[in-house]
Amino acid sequence: MLRKIFKFSFLLFTTFAFAQTGHLMQGVGAVNMSMGGAATAQPIDISGAMQWNPATLTSFDGTIIKLDIGLFKGTPTLYSSLPAGMLGPGAPGVSGETDSELGISPMPALAFVWGKKESKSKFGVSMFGVSGFGVDFPQETNNPMSPTFNPTVGSNPILYPQQAMGFGHMESSYMLLQIGFTWAYQVDEHFSIGIQPTVNYSALELSPSPLASPFDALGNPVGYPKTDNATAFGFGGQLGLFYDSLKGFKAGISYKTPQYFSAYEFENTFPDGSEGTTDFTMNYPAIYSVGLGYSKGDFDLALDYRYVEYSNTDGFEASGWEIASSGLTAGFPTGAVNGFGWENMSVVSAGIQYKGFERLPIRLGYTYSSNPISDEEAMFSVPATAVIANAFQGGLSFDINKSFRVDGMFHYGMSDGKTSGKMLNPQMISSTNPLGEIPGSSVEYDMTTWMAQFGVSYTFGQKNKTEEVMPE
Repeated sequence: MLRKIFKFSFLLFTTFAFAQTGHLMQGVGAVNMSMGGAATAQPIDISGAMQWNPATLTSFDGTIIKLDIGLFKGTPTLYSSLPAGMLGPGAPGVSGETDSELGISPMPALAFVWGKKESKSKFGVSMFGVSGFGVDFPQETNNPMSPTFNPTVGSNPILYPQQAMGFGHMESSYMLLQIGFTWAYQVDEHFSIGIQPTVNYSALELSPSPLASPFDALGNPVGYPKTDNATAFGFGGQLGLFYDSLKGFKAGISYKTPQYFSAYEFENTFPDGSEGTTDFTMNYPAIYSVGLGYSKGDFDLALDYRYVEYSNTDGFEASGWEIASSGLTAGFPTGAVNGFGWENMSVVSAGIQYKGFERLPIRLGYTYSSNPISDEEAMFSVPATAVIANAFQGGLSFDINKSFRVDGMFHYGMSDGKTSGKMLNPQMISSTNPLGEIPGSSVEYDMTTWMAQFGVSYTFGQKNKTEEVMPE
């Protein structure tokens, strides 16, 4: 039966996770999300424990299964402008904004833990959607290729057709499903260690794809291609340490290694009907987490700091335009993008749980994330505009009996202003303008998100050690 459940869950997750947005999930499941994602030293539930510090799994007894489903909505808005004269002599400047048309996306999470109360070892298996992004910006209808074009009315030039220096209808979709196999060992009553090998499945679609050159072998422009949905498999792991003073204070540290992926193999279809292929490797970055926890009476407090190392991650480290190394165009930019060029990111998560109401613990959480996208690289990240600086969460659980619990959570997130930079054109690259910035232009984006998430957990015959008293 358990094998059938996991087989069904894998099919469910790979079906739904394609629509995720947000390049790095701040938490997993309704409980962990409602704590702002903080769990490195405060194991409130098994999903947060396995996601952020496998050593904390020793805080749970018996056999526990947990399933969460979230309904996520993200609304990226894309802005751009061109200066006067850019569309021709005497032409006025143009500017506009466009909202992404992505709908509501399901976001599931599944966790399973087992281990006898008297055993020092605890084991777990998890299946989480941990990363993703996506946009769906329609082509600007008020564009120079239209007979009714009116540049004095709002017009978003980055979404003009490719024949008019834009990208046209812009779509992207990325998901990463991570399966973890956790072993935690309680060295003594205070100290635990944990290890978690991980296997990963990811899918990426970019259309039009900036990873391919928009020029043919002779240097003639043909435009950026549409691509298929390419997939890749990866592997990695996580190590964790956990200290519990048994007097309220707790501390934890974990290291999630880079998740190393095979290359995506894209099948390209160019606007002129020609075809080609592009290989691109995009790994998942290493994450360092440290956390503090404190439990006193009816209160549980959690504080985490995370450092996300994008600068040493394939797909995110490289930036700028690809330079041809051979052929007639050797030494010149091909118009293909090397990578996103993201900087390292810091994340602070904080949460509080109050257990003073019988059978009804309530939680509040906050998450702050720095922006990994620099102004110079802003245009390269238009397909991945999910930059949420401030996220606010609230949630609660209801203990139906000793074994069965239901959870609920609501999230609202927003950007800290706009990510902004210049529009870029590889044909304008020079020794003094290495990225091909268009003078007087701009490209900007921001985003708001909301999510409602619901979870259920069932404990088979054992009590959770984090609960001193379970309701009858």
